[in-house]
Amino acid sequence: MSRGPRFSEWRPHPWHGLPAGREPPLHVNAYIEFTPFDLIKYEVDKESGYLRVDRPQRTSSQAPALYGFIPRTYCGAGVAALCPGASQGDGDPLDVCVLSERPITRAEIIVPARVVGGLQLMDRGEADDKIIAILEKDLVWGGIEDVSALPQILVERLQHYFETYKLVAGESPQIRVQQLYGRAHAMRVVETAIADYAVLRSGG
Repeated sequence: MSRGPRFSEWRPHPWHGLPAGREPPLHVNAYIEFTPFDLIKYEVDKESGYLRVDRPQRTSSQAPALYGFIPRTYCGAGVAALCPGASQGDGDPLDVCVLSERPITRAEIIVPARVVGGLQLMDRGEADDKIIAILEKDLVWGGIEDVSALPQILVERLQHYFETYKLVAGESPQIRVQQLYGRAHAMRVVETAIADYAVLRSGG
Protein backbone atom coordinates (compact mmCIF):
# COMPACT_ATOMS: atom_id res chain seq x y z
CA MET A 1 0.00 0.00 0.00
CA SER A 2 1.53 3.29 -1.08
CA ARG A 3 1.68 6.18 1.33
CA GLY A 4 1.28 9.80 0.34
CA PRO A 5 3.49 12.64 1.53
CA ARG A 6 3.50 13.42 5.23
CA PHE A 7 1.85 16.69 6.11
CA SER A 8 -0.34 18.30 8.72
CA GLU A 9 -3.94 18.72 7.62
CA TRP A 10 -4.16 21.73 9.90
CA ARG A 11 -1.61 24.44 10.51
CA PRO A 12 0.61 23.14 13.33
CA HIS A 13 1.20 25.36 16.34
CA PRO A 14 4.72 26.79 15.86
CA TRP A 15 5.69 26.14 19.48
CA HIS A 16 4.14 22.72 20.02
CA GLY A 17 3.62 21.35 16.52
CA LEU A 18 7.02 21.89 14.90
CA PRO A 19 10.15 19.83 15.65
CA ALA A 20 13.02 21.40 17.58
CA GLY A 21 15.34 20.65 14.66
CA ARG A 22 16.93 17.87 12.67
CA GLU A 23 19.69 17.18 15.23
CA PRO A 24 19.20 19.25 18.37
CA PRO A 25 20.89 20.62 20.38
CA LEU A 26 23.31 21.58 17.57
CA HIS A 27 21.08 21.77 14.50
CA VAL A 28 17.81 23.44 15.41
CA ASN A 29 14.76 25.02 13.84
CA ALA A 30 14.20 28.71 14.51
CA TYR A 31 10.65 29.97 14.14
CA ILE A 32 11.14 33.64 13.26
CA GLU A 33 8.85 36.17 14.94
CA PHE A 34 10.47 39.35 13.63
CA THR A 35 13.38 40.54 11.51
CA PRO A 36 15.95 43.36 11.58
CA PHE A 37 13.58 45.30 9.31
CA ASP A 38 10.67 45.35 11.77
CA LEU A 39 10.00 48.36 13.98
CA ILE A 40 7.27 46.45 15.81
CA LYS A 41 8.06 43.52 18.11
CA TYR A 42 5.88 40.56 17.23
CA GLU A 43 5.37 37.50 19.40
CA VAL A 44 3.57 34.21 18.89
CA ASP A 45 0.24 34.09 20.68
CA LYS A 46 0.53 31.02 22.91
CA GLU A 47 -3.09 29.93 22.44
CA SER A 48 -3.64 30.39 18.70
CA GLY A 49 -0.09 30.09 17.39
CA TYR A 50 -0.51 33.21 15.24
CA LEU A 51 1.73 36.24 15.45
CA ARG A 52 0.42 39.16 17.46
CA VAL A 53 1.77 42.64 18.03
CA ASP A 54 3.69 42.66 21.31
CA ARG A 55 4.80 46.29 21.30
CA PRO A 56 6.34 48.96 19.08
CA GLN A 57 10.09 49.22 19.51
CA ARG A 58 10.52 52.04 22.04
CA THR A 59 13.96 53.21 20.92
CA SER A 60 15.77 53.52 17.60
CA SER A 61 17.55 50.22 18.30
CA GLN A 62 16.62 47.46 15.86
CA ALA A 63 17.24 43.75 16.18
CA PRO A 64 20.60 42.96 14.50
CA ALA A 65 19.51 39.45 13.50
CA LEU A 66 16.48 37.30 12.83
CA TYR A 67 14.72 36.72 16.14
CA GLY A 68 12.42 33.94 17.26
CA PHE A 69 12.40 30.74 19.27
CA ILE A 70 13.24 27.05 19.08
CA PRO A 71 10.05 24.93 18.98
CA ARG A 72 9.34 22.44 21.76
CA THR A 73 11.62 24.20 24.23
CA TYR A 74 10.76 25.93 27.50
CA CYS A 75 12.71 28.10 29.91
CA GLY A 76 11.79 26.45 33.18
CA ALA A 77 13.58 25.26 36.29
CA GLY A 78 16.38 23.53 34.38
CA VAL A 79 17.31 26.60 32.34
CA ALA A 80 17.08 28.77 35.47
CA ALA A 81 19.56 26.47 37.23
CA LEU A 82 22.11 27.25 34.50
CA CYS A 83 21.76 31.01 35.09
CA PRO A 84 23.35 32.11 38.39
CA GLY A 85 21.01 34.33 40.41
CA ALA A 86 17.85 33.48 38.45
CA SER A 87 14.76 32.76 40.52
CA GLN A 88 13.08 30.93 37.64
CA GLY A 89 12.96 30.67 33.86
CA ASP A 90 10.90 33.23 31.98
CA GLY A 91 8.20 30.67 31.09
CA ASP A 92 8.59 31.08 27.33
CA PRO A 93 10.17 29.03 24.54
CA LEU A 94 13.96 29.41 24.26
CA ASP A 95 14.82 32.51 22.22
CA VAL A 96 17.21 32.33 19.29
CA CYS A 97 18.91 34.87 17.03
CA VAL A 98 19.95 33.68 13.58
CA LEU A 99 22.65 35.36 11.52
CA SER A 100 22.22 35.39 7.75
CA GLU A 101 24.44 37.12 5.20
CA ARG A 102 21.53 37.55 2.78
CA PRO A 103 18.71 39.77 4.10
CA ILE A 104 15.62 37.84 5.15
CA THR A 105 12.78 40.31 5.38
CA ARG A 106 9.80 38.22 6.39
CA ALA A 107 8.78 36.51 9.60
CA GLU A 108 6.60 33.46 10.33
CA ILE A 109 9.15 31.24 8.63
CA ILE A 110 11.13 28.21 9.79
CA VAL A 111 14.88 28.73 9.54
CA PRO A 112 17.22 25.73 9.86
CA ALA A 113 20.13 26.94 11.97
CA ARG A 114 23.28 25.75 13.70
CA VAL A 115 23.99 26.80 17.29
CA VAL A 116 27.28 28.65 17.89
CA GLY A 117 26.81 30.34 21.27
CA GLY A 118 24.50 32.45 23.36
CA LEU A 119 23.92 35.29 25.78
CA GLN A 120 23.04 34.58 29.40
CA LEU A 121 20.41 37.21 30.07
CA MET A 122 18.60 38.03 33.30
CA ASP A 123 15.25 39.79 32.92
CA ARG A 124 13.77 40.92 36.25
CA GLY A 125 15.30 37.97 38.01
CA GLU A 126 14.24 35.43 35.38
CA ALA A 127 16.55 33.44 33.08
CA ASP A 128 15.97 34.57 29.50
CA ASP A 129 18.85 33.15 27.46
CA LYS A 130 19.33 34.17 23.83
CA ILE A 131 20.87 31.44 21.69
CA ILE A 132 23.03 32.65 18.79
CA ALA A 133 22.88 30.54 15.64
CA ILE A 134 23.94 30.62 11.99
CA LEU A 135 21.69 29.99 9.01
CA GLU A 136 22.62 26.53 7.77
CA LYS A 137 24.61 26.56 4.50
CA ASP A 138 25.07 30.33 4.72
CA LEU A 139 27.73 31.26 2.16
CA VAL A 140 29.47 33.76 4.45
CA TRP A 141 28.80 32.62 8.01
CA GLY A 142 28.37 28.91 7.30
CA GLY A 143 31.91 28.01 8.36
CA ILE A 144 31.59 29.56 11.82
CA GLU A 145 31.67 26.89 14.54
CA ASP A 146 31.69 29.02 17.68
CA VAL A 147 30.60 32.53 18.63
CA SER A 148 34.24 33.41 19.36
CA ALA A 149 34.90 33.34 15.59
CA LEU A 150 32.22 35.95 14.81
CA PRO A 151 33.22 39.59 14.25
CA GLN A 152 33.22 41.33 17.62
CA ILE A 153 30.95 44.10 16.33
CA LEU A 154 28.15 41.60 15.63
CA VAL A 155 28.32 40.27 19.18
CA GLU A 156 28.39 43.83 20.56
CA ARG A 157 25.27 44.72 18.58
CA LEU A 158 23.41 41.68 19.87
CA GLN A 159 24.40 42.41 23.44
CA HIS A 160 23.52 46.11 23.15
CA TYR A 161 20.14 45.34 21.63
CA PHE A 162 19.09 43.02 24.43
CA GLU A 163 20.40 45.38 27.11
CA THR A 164 18.32 48.25 25.70
CA TYR A 165 15.28 46.85 23.85
CA LYS A 166 13.03 47.16 26.91
CA LEU A 167 14.69 50.29 28.30
CA VAL A 168 12.31 53.00 29.51
CA ALA A 169 13.64 56.55 29.88
CA GLY A 170 13.95 57.54 33.52
CA GLU A 171 13.71 54.00 34.84
CA SER A 172 16.47 51.71 36.03
CA PRO A 173 17.48 48.95 33.58
CA GLN A 174 15.70 45.67 34.36
CA ILE A 175 17.74 43.50 32.01
CA ARG A 176 21.35 42.41 32.37
CA VAL A 177 23.49 40.35 30.02
CA GLN A 178 25.56 38.33 32.46
CA GLN A 179 27.88 36.64 30.02
CA LEU A 180 28.54 35.53 26.47
CA TYR A 181 29.04 31.78 26.15
CA GLY A 182 30.26 29.46 23.43
CA ARG A 183 28.76 26.56 21.54
CA ALA A 184 29.27 23.89 24.21
CA HIS A 185 27.29 25.74 26.85
CA ALA A 186 24.70 26.88 24.30
CA MET A 187 24.03 23.27 23.36
CA ARG A 188 23.59 22.46 27.04
CA VAL A 189 21.04 25.28 27.37
CA VAL A 190 19.13 24.01 24.32
CA GLU A 191 19.19 20.44 25.63
CA THR A 192 17.95 21.62 29.03
CA ALA A 193 15.18 23.71 27.47
CA ILE A 194 14.00 20.64 25.54
CA ALA A 195 13.94 18.71 28.83
CA ASP A 196 12.06 21.55 30.54
CA TYR A 197 9.51 21.41 27.73
CA ALA A 198 9.00 17.70 28.27
CA VAL A 199 8.32 18.37 31.97
CA LEU A 200 5.88 21.16 31.03
CA ARG A 201 3.93 18.91 28.66
CA SER A 202 3.83 16.06 31.15
CA GLY A 203 2.30 18.36 33.73
CA GLY A 204 5.20 17.86 36.07
